[in-house]
Amino acid sequence: MLYTPEQRFRRDTTPWTLVQGILAPVQFAVFAVSLGLVLRYLLTGAGFDLATASILVKTALLFTIMVTGAIWEKVVFGQYLFAPAFFWEDVVSMGVIALHIAYLAALFAGAPAGLQMLLALAAYAAYAFNAAQFVFKLRAARRDRGAPTSKAVMA
Repeated sequence: MLYTPEQRFRRDTTPWTLVQGILAPVQFAVFAVSLGLVLRYLLTGAGFDLATASILVKTALLFTIMVTGAIWEKVVFGQYLFAPAFFWEDVVSMGVIALHIAYLAALFAGAPAGLQMLLALAAYAAYAFNAAQFVFKLRAARRDRGAPTSKAVMA
């Protein structure tokens, strides 16, 4: 069982569940657009500034969903991160954050544009894996009790 009855009650009554439920699909939509822009740049050499702006928006959303997700986890499970129910999702989320920070470091250090975009692709691959983890967790929670879960697609 993913949630105890008390955790399920806290999950269902905290406003942070709604925040996560809104941020997750918004972040995914930004990711999809940004991925297209990054691939366009890598394939054609056009649109570096637009691709960069999209990566920055995606990164800001990632940081936002990580902070609000940690608050959600504290409310539901009593700890900010690495609660047993979401331990591996949080571990992978840390890798996603590290890759996005590496991208930011490359951007601000003036690394070659191609390297920046390849770092963004690595960050996006990790994000896609992490998003899949959360989708599988969401489905498991729904099967578990027939109710929706939260903290969907955090990273």
